[in-house]
Amino acid sequence: MSMSDPIADMLTRIRNAQMARKKTVGIPFSKIKADIASVLKDEGYIEDYQKKAVGKHSQLEIALKYYSGFPVIETVKRISKPGLRIYKSASEIPQVMSGLGIAIVSTSQGVMTGKKAQSSGIGGEILCEVV
Repeated sequence: MSMSDPIADMLTRIRNAQMARKKTVGIPFSKIKADIASVLKDEGYIEDYQKKAVGKHSQLEIALKYYSGFPVIETVKRISKPGLRIYKSASEIPQVMSGLGIAIVSTSQGVMTGKKAQSSGIGGEILCEVV
């Protein structure tokens, strides 16, 4: 059975694994999910990620990050959904919690944070917000 929103599935798996205090979480691999994981790692929300072969499929294994026993990712929220895509220009990209969180944006230059997209002067699809 195909999945209607694989990015929302990824975010939900991360959220559930953190509530269960897991060290790692496995997610079916795709390029966009790897790009999102790369942004999360660069911003310090996860320890690391890697692509692993499981049988004839690939899996993205994400090492979650905790600080004093609490997950570093407090909330993660999907913004643009398959039924309602949200596109913003560079000047309209939202600031998450007055700069404490990040917006992850899919642009023509690749997946990046909202701040980087604004400084580059390019807009795109707002994938999710992370605090």
